[in-house]
Amino acid sequence: MSQLSTQHLLGIKHLKEEDINLIFETADHFKEVINRPIKKVPSLRDITIANLFFENSTRTKLSFELAEKRLSADVINFSASQSSVKKGETLIDTVNNILSMKVDIVVMRHPNVGAADFLSKHVDSRIVNAGDGTHEHPTQALLDSYSIREKLGTVKGKKVVIVGDILHSRVALSNIYALKLQGAEVKVCGPTSLIPKYIKELGVGVETNLRKALEWCDVANMLRVQNERMDVKYFPTTREYSQLFGINKELLDSLNKDIVIMHPGPINRGVEITSDVADSKQSIILNQVENGVAVRMAVIYLLAEQIKRN
Repeated sequence: MSQLSTQHLLGIKHLKEEDINLIFETADHFKEVINRPIKKVPSLRDITIANLFFENSTRTKLSFELAEKRLSADVINFSASQSSVKKGETLIDTVNNILSMKVDIVVMRHPNVGAADFLSKHVDSRIVNAGDGTHEHPTQALLDSYSIREKLGTVKGKKVVIVGDILHSRVALSNIYALKLQGAEVKVCGPTSLIPKYIKELGVGVETNLRKALEWCDVANMLRVQNERMDVKYFPTTREYSQLFGINKELLDSLNKDIVIMHPGPINRGVEITSDVADSKQSIILNQVENGVAVRMAVIYLLAEQIKRN
């Protein structure tokens, strides 16, 4: 069987197109597994995985934990808010203490850019980046691409617009890398204050008019405004943002075509997307949630297979 070209999943920019194809083929198998009456396989009975979350994230943490348990791995959950990190313990101290328990794979979310990369250079476990600051969130980008592939048959040649807070979003950056790697056309749309100056260097277009962006695209991936990452105001009011960059059913119905609506969650209903759009037939938001488990099972399984071979 093929294997990943990398020992860790630190970011999409470290992957090749063949890696993404392998992850998706493996996810296809696991999607079939999680739709069986018995949703568990004994693949990783001898693997121990630690989930280290130095930032709150209910959805991503639950998705990883479910993926690990579906594979029959032993799971250790660690929340920094309940740990000695608050007492001044460093990242490396915390990790060394956990690795002394003989952990094979570490899934880590951390507020600092490069934390997963730093960890991979100092410990002997496989590392999965579950989000590092405003940098990357590779498994979210993988499940987003997988969901587009499932809905439209392929990612290659599709036009995808990412709408919202591009500046603070690790989801946006990972999605741009993943979509470009698979041959999609990508634009970003949002207030100019929330679009990074370097964005065109990544080979993506910029559109500040939402209607024009929606008329152009096959897929719209709607991001929430990340108020928790903002130390200044980037737009006048939430109401104004919603009027200019939010999708409602009236706008969606006025387009002369059907487009696919995505959202990585959590949704600010009524801000970037209204409930009637989120719950419409054009939305694949719930598919993204289901696919997240299958894709994370695939990533963990492929990394664990490398451990078994060594």
